[in-house]
Amino acid sequence: MKLWGGRFEKATDKKVDDFNSSIRFDQRLYKQDITGSIAHARMLGKQGIISLEDSELIIKTLSEILTDVENGKVEFEIDAEDIHMNVEKILIERIGDTGKRLHTGRSRNDQVALDIRMYVKDEILEINKMLSELVETLLKLAKEHTRTIMPGYTHLQKAQPITFSHHVMAYVNMLLRDLDRLTGTYKRTNVMPLGSGALAGTTHPLDREAVAEELGFGSVTMNSLDGVSDRDFAIELTSNLSLIMMHLSRFSEELILWSSNEFRFVTMDDAFSTGSSIMPQKKNPDVAELIRGKTGRVYGSLMALLTVMKGIPLAYNKDMQEDKENLFDAIDTVKLCVPVFNGMVSTMKVNKDIMLQGAKGGFANATDVADYLVKKGVPFREAHAIVGRMVLFAEKANKALDDLTLSEMKECSEYIEEDIYEAISMTACVEGRSLIGGPAESAVLKSVEVAESLLKEYRM
Repeated sequence: MKLWGGRFEKATDKKVDDFNSSIRFDQRLYKQDITGSIAHARMLGKQGIISLEDSELIIKTLSEILTDVENGKVEFEIDAEDIHMNVEKILIERIGDTGKRLHTGRSRNDQVALDIRMYVKDEILEINKMLSELVETLLKLAKEHTRTIMPGYTHLQKAQPITFSHHVMAYVNMLLRDLDRLTGTYKRTNVMPLGSGALAGTTHPLDREAVAEELGFGSVTMNSLDGVSDRDFAIELTSNLSLIMMHLSRFSEELILWSSNEFRFVTMDDAFSTGSSIMPQKKNPDVAELIRGKTGRVYGSLMALLTVMKGIPLAYNKDMQEDKENLFDAIDTVKLCVPVFNGMVSTMKVNKDIMLQGAKGGFANATDVADYLVKKGVPFREAHAIVGRMVLFAEKANKALDDLTLSEMKECSEYIEEDIYEAISMTACVEGRSLIGGPAESAVLKSVEVAESLLKEYRM
């Protein structure tokens, strides 16, 4: 008979058992479930709700079950539905009626809410570590390439010269925001729901604060209805993970382009590339492509969670069992992608000369010609028009702007002098932009310094 089967006259249909069961996926919560049960049992004994002798036997046996599970000596059963009932069933099989006392003052509703919060806290810490390591890799890359000039783009058209360091630091800032969000999500997850019961608490004198302290929670939930029905933290984490994947996907898309024969800005390491089954010359950026593809998978998990929760009245409903697979898959996907992305960018070769040549093409220094004229007293809108005519002339002549002769430039504006060549060199274009947040070496090194400080703050 089911542990909850006293009210029922008929056994559950086998197909319903399979349909209702979540042990296939929630068994990964075994450590959190057993650890939470140990803290609950200890509190029950200290509060005199059950005897200290029973409390100690339950704690001892739960610890043994945990060891057995970790050593592969326990096989969970679909008939027991979920990880909570499986653990309790094993406990009762080992110590009899004493094991039946464990669930005093507790419901599966607040039990699962506890387990998921504990699991999410653990996973946030792991993801924080992985992201922090990736940020460290990118910071190292940035410091190595403060003078590696490349074209910056808008609309995928060459726009202005920047440095590879500056480009990399854009992603560092994205990932730092991701770390910041994870920190906030951890704080909001770090609230213990156990003691909420099914929805209305319990008449037993539980010491919720003691359990929270033992389990490492910062506080306890202040409303029992919300305590069992809240999955905001799971949705928030999945949203954070979606943003992380979006950032990795954007960078992956650029690396895919840059590693193509048309760009050749970077060369992927053999260890992070694959070949073709028919074309022997191919070296495919499959790691970047898979990360780009898996991003949609995490987005799907977020939308599924939002959809599951959108129409659920208070308090707990069985729909909420659907939270786990999507949450777990999003976490697993990010934990799979971040380390391999880290390995990919840390081993790729940056082709500095080709990047520089790329910056010299496409009239990337056109804005600097306009700025040069403005500094000579020409109104910006007039300068803009002048440079537009210069670009048109250079384009027809199949020349770069700095390849035009002085006389050719003067035909466009009498304000242009010999000093223009120095003013619109690639190095001058980059180093002249030394404002906070700019691509000049001094500005990038300052942003690196700030990023290193923030990384220390966000590391958990």
